[in-house]
Amino acid sequence: MTNDEHKNNPLHGIKLKQILEELQEEYGWELLGQMVEIRCFNYDPSINSCLKFLRKTPWARTKVENLYLRLMKK
Repeated sequence: MTNDEHKNNPLHGIKLKQILEELQEEYGWELLGQMVEIRCFNYDPSINSCLKFLRKTPWARTKVENLYLRLMKK
């Protein structure tokens, strides 16, 4: 990837852990589980269990990243 491609990616340089921590702080696990229906948000949630799941599940990670982008636009 070139530097030009990174300029157009608003998530460049932001770690998944940071995204999760900010979303959890803003919405809490219960609301996050309603906004993005994935099991790790609804059953015994933790940052580590969610990171593990999201790193293996591209469709779920995309949903979480899109939610984060909407939060950043507020």
